Amino acid sequence: MNKKRSIIFRLIALALIVALAVCMFMIGRGHTVYFDNQRLTGPDGTVYEPWYQIEVLKDGKRIARLSAGDRGMVDVMGQKLTVEVKLSKSKDGKRQGGTIGLELPYNKDGVIYNLPAMLSGAEEDVYMEEFVPVVVEEETEEVVVTDEFVLPAEE
Repeated sequence: MNKKRSIIFRLIALALIVALAVCMFMIGRGHTVYFDNQRLTGPDGTVYEPWYQIEVLKDGKRIARLSAGDRGMVDVMGQKLTVEVKLSKSKDGKRQGGTIGLELPYNKDGVIYNLPAMLSGAEEDVYMEEFVPVVVEEETEEVVVTDEFVLPAEE
């Protein structure tokens, strides 16, 4: 009886540890979220023009002010991000605003959201893409090194 009880307690403890690990993975997963205010042409040929200016706020704090052609970013913990956006179509235009709730994908560390396409009602696969950094190789000069050391001749 004592051996069965010990096995049951161990199984319960193991189940709790696994459940805690799953919760921590989902809650503590970090993402870098990029917001674009750039021109985008969808796969069907639809063109999404950038707004004059988009301001992105999280918890009342501005995380990005994007003019046409700009990109901003924020680091986020967890799988959900709620932001407030304020839009201007022209320099002297009336500002519009709203709140956007985003479900961040588990399998992507960096995600780019094209705000003009998103706010125009495009499909998720049009306005969202994975951020893949481009590695630029620098040209290097070849330096010739020899092991010989020659002292100048004395006169």
